[in-house]
Amino acid sequence: MTTGLPVPPYVDVVAERDFLACIVELIDAEAPSSIVERALALLVARADAKRAYLELGAGRVGGRGVYWASSGFETAGVEAARALLSTTIIADALAGGRTIETASALADPRFQGALSVQRNNIEAVLCVPIGTPPVGVIYLQGHTAGLRFPPSARAWTERFAAHLRPIARRLVRPPEADKRDPTLVHRARLVGAEVLIGRSSGLADALSMTATVAPFDLAVLLTGPSGTGKSELARIIARSGPRRDRPFITINCAAIPDTLLESELFGAMPGSHSTATKRIFGKVEAAAGGTLFLDEISELTPSAQAKLLQLLQDGVYWPLGGTHAIQADVRIIAATNINLTRLVAEGRFREDLFYRLNVVIIDLPALDARRSDIPLLADALVAATCDRHHLGNLDLSVAAHQALAIAEWPGNVRQLANALVGAVIRAHSESASSIEAHHLFPDLPDAGPPLPTWQFAMRECQRQLLTDALQATGGSIPEAARRLGIGRSHAYQIIAELGLRSVG
Repeated sequence: MTTGLPVPPYVDVVAERDFLACIVELIDAEAPSSIVERALALLVARADAKRAYLELGAGRVGGRGVYWASSGFETAGVEAARALLSTTIIADALAGGRTIETASALADPRFQGALSVQRNNIEAVLCVPIGTPPVGVIYLQGHTAGLRFPPSARAWTERFAAHLRPIARRLVRPPEADKRDPTLVHRARLVGAEVLIGRSSGLADALSMTATVAPFDLAVLLTGPSGTGKSELARIIARSGPRRDRPFITINCAAIPDTLLESELFGAMPGSHSTATKRIFGKVEAAAGGTLFLDEISELTPSAQAKLLQLLQDGVYWPLGGTHAIQADVRIIAATNINLTRLVAEGRFREDLFYRLNVVIIDLPALDARRSDIPLLADALVAATCDRHHLGNLDLSVAAHQALAIAEWPGNVRQLANALVGAVIRAHSESASSIEAHHLFPDLPDAGPPLPTWQFAMRECQRQLLTDALQATGGSIPEAARRLGIGRSHAYQIIAELGLRSVG
C-alpha cells in the first residue's frame, strides 16, 4: 500500500544510518551469543543469502570454534549446520586469509571434488575470514534468487568481518587491559586516536562510533560542547577512512564574515564581489578527493546551506558568480556545539540539509561527564607542554590533582589544557619541583585548591552510591535502584548523566 506522499530524498541515507546503528549495537553488546546471532541476521538480510554460518575461535575454526551461529538451516545444532556446508571452502579461506567466492561450487574446479559440495549440491558461496591471521569466518551459501552473490554482498560481508574482528579477538582471548580500558578495542581500529586521552565509558562510546563509521564514505556530524575535541575527532575519521591519503581541509564557519563565507567555501568567479578580482578557489576544490571539515556548521548562511545541500545530494556545487556547476568528490564532516534540531524548528537551519548531515552523529561528552579522565588528561598535557617548550619535566602534586578534580571546566579539555600551560610556566618560573594548586589557580586568595560546589559534591555522592550498588548487585540496575530506594527510571537517568556503565 502506498501513502501517496513523496519519498524524501534522504530515505537512502536513513536506511544506511539505521544499518550502522545496528553495527554499533553489535559492537557494544555484552553477550557473545548476542553478537554473533545479530550480526548474522543482519548480514543474511543484507546479502539475500539462503544459509549462513558464523564461527569465532582462537585458531580452531575448521574444527570447532568457541562461538558460532547459523541461519536458514532446518536442523538445529552446530554439527548439523556444518554438515550442510563446505568445510573445504572454509578451510581454504582460513588457510589463505582471503575471501573465497564462487558462482557454483559444483562447477568450480577448486571445489567440485569435495564430498560436502557434491553431497549438498552447493551452488553460490561467499566465505570471508575474520582477522589476520583469521580468528573466525563468515560463510554464506545459496542466493535467494539462484544467482551468484553480487559485489555488494561481498562488500557488506567484508565490512562485517572488519567490524567483528576486534570483537572476535576479545571473545576468544579477552585481554585484561580491555577490562580496565574500554577504549582500547576501538582505538585499535583507528589511526591517530591517541590524541583523545581517557578511559571513560563516554569516550569509549564516541570512539566506538568513530571506528564504525570511519571506513564508510559517508557524511558525519560531530556534536558536543566547545573544547571537547571535535576537530581532533574529525581528523581521526579522515585518517582512518578510505580517503586517508588525500587532503584534509578545515574551515571554521564562525570565523569568516557572512559576506565572504560562501566565496571561501565554494570559490568565486572574477567580479562576483568587490574583492574577487580573479578566480578564487574555495575549500571544496582544495579538498578534492579528500575530506572537508566544516566546523561550527550552524553558522552557515542560508545561501551557503542551499549550496552545501546540493553538494551532499548531487555531488556538484556552484562557485559564487558561476554559470555552471562543478563536479566535486569530497567527504563532508561537520561539527557543531549548537542543537541543530532547535535551529531547524526556529527556521534558522534547513531541515533537508539537517537530514543529509544526520546520517551518523557522534557526540563527544563534556569533560564534566568524563571527570575520571581528568588525571590522565592532566598528566599527558603537562608532559606535552614541557616537551613543546623544552622545559624540564614536572609532575602534578597530589594537591594539584585534587584541585583539578573538583574544579569546574565549562570550557572542557581546551580550558583544562590552557590552565595547565599556565601552571607549567608559573611552576618553572619559581623553579618549583612540582606543580602545586596555586600554580593552577593563582587568583585564589589562599592559593589553595577551590572548594567543591554543592552540585559537584551531590554528583560525586550519587556516583559513589550508584557505583557501589551496581557492584553489589552484579550490575543489575533495577536491583540497585531498589536497594537505594529510588525509582528505576531515576536510576537510569542518573547513570546516563554521570556516564556510568553497568557491569551486567
